[in-house]
Amino acid sequence: MSPPQAKPGDPAPIRVLVVEDDPVAADAHRMYVDRVPGFAVVGAARSGGDAQRLLERTPADLLLLDLYLPDGHGLQLVRALRAAGNGADVIAVTSARDLAMVRDGVSLGVVQYVLKPFTFSTLRDRLLRYAEFRATAGEASGQDEVDRALAALRAPQPAAMPKGLTQATLHAVTEALRGAEEGISAAATAETVGISRITARRYLEHLVEAGRAARAPHYGQIGRPELLYRWLSEH
Repeated sequence: MSPPQAKPGDPAPIRVLVVEDDPVAADAHRMYVDRVPGFAVVGAARSGGDAQRLLERTPADLLLLDLYLPDGHGLQLVRALRAAGNGADVIAVTSARDLAMVRDGVSLGVVQYVLKPFTFSTLRDRLLRYAEFRATAGEASGQDEVDRALAALRAPQPAAMPKGLTQATLHAVTEALRGAEEGISAAATAETVGISRITARRYLEHLVEAGRAARAPHYGQIGRPELLYRWLSEH
């Protein structure tokens, strides 16, 4: 489905070039970007060479760049673009966790790193933060305004765990929830994880509040309906 057309007077969308050699991943990334308001995919390239040729005729503001390309490393492409005077920003999409590579990328204008595999909500957050950063203009009134502009690119800190909850048990509850395709009750979760039903429900409700799970009543043949919790798959 085509992205919504901009209305007269709306700011021009941020033009994105997807650079990804895996056709399935490229299609998914393209679909993700088109779902975020204010962004438009202008093309997709399967290699560094393809990206350079496409950019010669189709300007882009932002590259969604896989770092492992069939004809070389993604940062080599960025270096070549910089040498040619192309200043497009870059969000790197990679499974690499080499922090030295991250430092090299920052020096070349990589504004964000998104680790594979990632969800739509993760990429949407990075794109919206990039758009906020890009929208800053004019002269800063002071250090605070500079700090706020740079902070727009940083991901938020994870929310603190509610009192009495632990990461280890949350992980166990999450795994039980993710493994239950048809949903799972607090009682079944408690039995699976080895905790009390009340404790299981606290963790399940925490996941609901965090937007990672949903709950709905399940009506059996007799008795009161039971709440079933279901993991929200992010596409």
